[in-house]
Amino acid sequence: MTAPPPDPAVDSSRLAAWMDSRGLGPRGLPLDQTFLSGGSQNHIFAVSRGDFRAALRIPPPSAPEGRDEGILREWRIIEALDGTDVPTTGALALCPDPTVLGRPFYLMGLVDGWSPMDGPDWPEPFLGDPALRPGLAFQLIEGIARLSAVDWRARGLEDLGRPEGFHDRQVDRWTIFLDRIKGRVLPGLEEATAWLADHRPLDFIPGLMHGDYQFANVMFRHGAPAELAAIVDWEMGTIGDPKLDLAWVVASWPEDTSTEEAQGGYADLTAMPGRSELVDHYAGISGRQVDDLDYYIVLARWKLAIVLEQGYQRAGDSPKLQAFGPIVLDLMAQAAELAGSSDYRGPRP
Repeated sequence: MTAPPPDPAVDSSRLAAWMDSRGLGPRGLPLDQTFLSGGSQNHIFAVSRGDFRAALRIPPPSAPEGRDEGILREWRIIEALDGTDVPTTGALALCPDPTVLGRPFYLMGLVDGWSPMDGPDWPEPFLGDPALRPGLAFQLIEGIARLSAVDWRARGLEDLGRPEGFHDRQVDRWTIFLDRIKGRVLPGLEEATAWLADHRPLDFIPGLMHGDYQFANVMFRHGAPAELAAIVDWEMGTIGDPKLDLAWVVASWPEDTSTEEAQGGYADLTAMPGRSELVDHYAGISGRQVDDLDYYIVLARWKLAIVLEQGYQRAGDSPKLQAFGPIVLDLMAQAAELAGSSDYRGPRP
């Protein structure tokens, strides 16, 4: 049997020297590192030196050059969120100089908590006591409700995105993207695309949005009751329409979580609140109206289908990417179905 490849690592001596120059941790002590997670876009390491603890986020050597800009963008967001009521890892230090470790990187707080991606089931006490699980869902929703209220101008994020014309650009941008990778017919694509173009909101309240908000990109504190510890993975963060974050969460969330459908995704939603209750919870905290949420759900399903189609088209022998194939078809069909049945007629230009 072939031995698995060793975990990635960074140059500890160069990292220690850089930390010395920034006054991070006690000088002269050994620096320990542990690979936590990562893939083709980012690696995350736990770093410790004496009583100093941090998480290091850096693109791997094989990542495209654009990830360097992405790391700097992520840093801007988590640094801007320091001192707000949005739970984040905390921003410790940025190194934009790629000569130190080969790529730009930053140090953030090491979160004392757990990720829903840590195992196949919810950890205790949420696994054994389903009555505690609604708190996980409500906390998930509260994270983006708080995020939507951040004064992004006061936090220095005026140039992070272009909120003007945000919805005008969505269909054209992702249609062009799909045309570049398209390798098969996606039933429902034309119907959903036309509906989105005809029903886009004319007015919305711009705000800071995560861009890929879901259980996979948050961490919770240990124990009960459920408490959101940090929102993570900000590579798609921008200034846009925060209600798309809400739709990203609830687009495949069932109304009845007692059915088998609630167990069919990457997270078991059994015993959690239904979609309508979560939407009402968001509206109550954020103060944003949700009467036009059908548009956002169609957009979320349509957009996610296109994003996953890219992975499927380059799947090769990867079972994980091959599994995206039927998911894409389901998402696009659901987008078209909602577009055809929705009572929302929307403001038209």
